[in-house]
This record gives sequence, structure tokens and C-alpha cells, in this order.
Amino acid sequence: MEKRLQELKKSTKKLQILNQNQRANLIENIANSIEQNIDKIIKANAIDLQNAKNLSLALQDRLKLDENRIKNLAKSIKDIALLKDPIGEIKDGWITKDGLKIEKISVPLGVIAIIYESRPNVTAEVVALAIKSANGCALKGGKEAINTNLAIVEIIKDSLKEYGGCVEYFDISRDEILDFIKMDKYLDLVVPRGGEGLVKFVSSNSSVPVLKHDKGVCHIYIHKFANIKKALDICINAKCSRPGVCNAAESVLVDEDLASEFLPLLKSQLDKFGVIIYGCKRANQIIECQEASKDSYDNEYLDFKLNLKVVSGFDDAIEHIDRHSSGHSEAIVSDDYSACERFLSLVDSACVYANASTRFSDGGEFGFGGEIGISTGKMHARGPVGVDELTTYKYIIRGEGHIR
Repeated sequence: MEKRLQELKKSTKKLQILNQNQRANLIENIANSIEQNIDKIIKANAIDLQNAKNLSLALQDRLKLDENRIKNLAKSIKDIALLKDPIGEIKDGWITKDGLKIEKISVPLGVIAIIYESRPNVTAEVVALAIKSANGCALKGGKEAINTNLAIVEIIKDSLKEYGGCVEYFDISRDEILDFIKMDKYLDLVVPRGGEGLVKFVSSNSSVPVLKHDKGVCHIYIHKFANIKKALDICINAKCSRPGVCNAAESVLVDEDLASEFLPLLKSQLDKFGVIIYGCKRANQIIECQEASKDSYDNEYLDFKLNLKVVSGFDDAIEHIDRHSSGHSEAIVSDDYSACERFLSLVDSACVYANASTRFSDGGEFGFGGEIGISTGKMHARGPVGVDELTTYKYIIRGEGHIR
């Protein structure tokens, strides 16, 4: 492992001397190769899907790559190639009192390690973002997607030719991961992207700086002045369009003034998708649902399951979100402008929405082409992590024989 990481770090230096057009061409080559090998990817993915029959339908959907998804993946990679170059940007510049010329310039982080589960599209998106920002990439995908990931990595490395060494895939055990995340001599950042257990394990044991992609306990608050149709559409989209992703809603909070009218309509829509509802006592008095336990509101279901809670008003909703949110994405639905602005100001999450679904918390939707993950922390990067967040900076100082 150490030898491979040493070679990866060395290969990354070759990548970092390329200009933006050369790096963009490498990314275009990846996208084209993926499009040319759709059948190969689908064949490998079919093996993983067959082995994943014991997973929930939502998690199987997260694993699945069909022709349409692969074409969309290739398109997102091409979008990354077209992004503004994040490297070499002069962020500031000045002359000191002693006449030294100082520039603050954006540079790559170095080698980024991604430890992720299930979604094999992450393999290609991460590599494209890493190359765009002139970083090397060490990938560790989940066992459930091993065949798909290896097929995609082979396609990528073949397309990169002499620069294929800037990407390495590590099929290693949990014990070996413990060694992997202590390789701070070769790794500059590690991003755990998966379940709560994975994130805690990496965060607790890594000697490499960690960018946390924590669980997505996302909330939608239906304010008393919400438009009913908008509220229904947003709730159904946020929960049911793809329940197995981290930006799906897990809890809906409804103002008591609207609850008796809204909850039966919401349940009718949720029933069409077979959503299991866990409601507070007040919700149970209005609709038929299972009673929520004290732990329900901290769950990231990643499935067709949803918490409902009737709140006494705005402050009660904010208090609930403060207590149970994972800091990912929250939304308010209201036609009251001042309520929306207060919500956007007071809620302390990476992405906060007014009258829009939490499902937009995504690098592609934000115009980043893709994402390394969605950071729920507050240091260095927050929300969808794109190419700009994969850079740091250094100071370049020019003198003329200056001494101090």
C-alpha cells in the first residue's frame, strides 16, 4: 500500500505541471471513454446488482448504473472539464514596506483519498474533479460496487495513458483502511462518503485531515402560510424521487395551523410510493401512521420512510431542527417573505432553502459539474465540494537580494 501511495504522489507531480487545457483534455478523454464503454460498465454493474438483492430497493437504486445514468455521468464529467481553472489564481497581491512583492496563489491540495459506499458514479466524478484541480486521487469504494468500480477505474486509467498513475483504486479490508488513513506522508485529505459508521471510524482514526460527508438528516418545514400545492410537490420530490441519497428529506415539520388540512393530503401522496410514516402524537390524531419514537427524528432512513411532526409555530420548528439536524440541508415552504428570510438566517446547515426541494443539494445542480461530497462541517469547505474546495494556497515572494 505504501509503495503504491508513494508512486501515486510522484505521478501527481506530473499532473500538476500540465496547463488547464491539457487537464481539460484528459477529463474529456475520460468522458468519451465512459461513453464508449457503456456496455462494459452495465455488465459489471449487473453483477453487483445481483449480489445486492438483500439491500433495500432504495440502496439498490443508489448502486444501479443504466445507459441513461452513464450518459448523464459522462455529461457531468464534460461539464467539469469546462469549469474555470481553479489553479494558479492570484487571490491577493501586495508590496511590503521593505519592497517584497507577495502574491497569494491557489494550488492543489496534493493527493485526495475518497472512501465511499455504494454509488459507483462517484468513482468517475471524483477523478474528474481531482484532475481539474490538479490533484492525485486514491479511491476506496465499497464491496457492494466492486465490479462496477474496477471497470470504471480501468476505463479511466486507459484513457489517461501516461497520466494514469495519478489515479489508484484500493480494494482493501477494514483493517487495512486503518493503515490507509494514517498515511499522512502521502495523503493530504481524506473524504469519508457513506454511512454514519464509516464517517465516525475515519474521523476518529485518521491522521490525515478529514473532510466530513456526514449523514443527511434533512428537514422540510411547512409554515402556516405555505402554498399547499407547492408544499406537497416539494415534500414528495424531496422524499420520493430518490430516497436512498443524502439530500432526501427524512422529516417534515408542519405548523399546527395547517396540519389538519395538509397532513391528509400529504399522506395520500406518500401512500402512492408506499412510504412508511412515523408521526408524533398530534400527527397520529389526524392521520393513520406509526408512532415516532424519541430516536426516530435522528434517523437517516435512506428509504421510503418519513418522520412527521406537528409544531406549534416557527420557533418550535427551528428548535426541532437545531436539535436533530445533521447540518446538511433544510427547507421552509412559505409565502411569507419575512418567515423565509428568518429561516434562511437562523438555520445553521450547509444548504438552506426557501420554497425548493432539498434534492438540489448536489454539485451538479449547483453548477460544479460534480462533487467530492457534501461537507457538513464548517472548516475549509461546506456544502457540495467542487474544484475550488480542492485547492489551498501558498505565498510567492519575490525580492531583489532582500535581507532582514
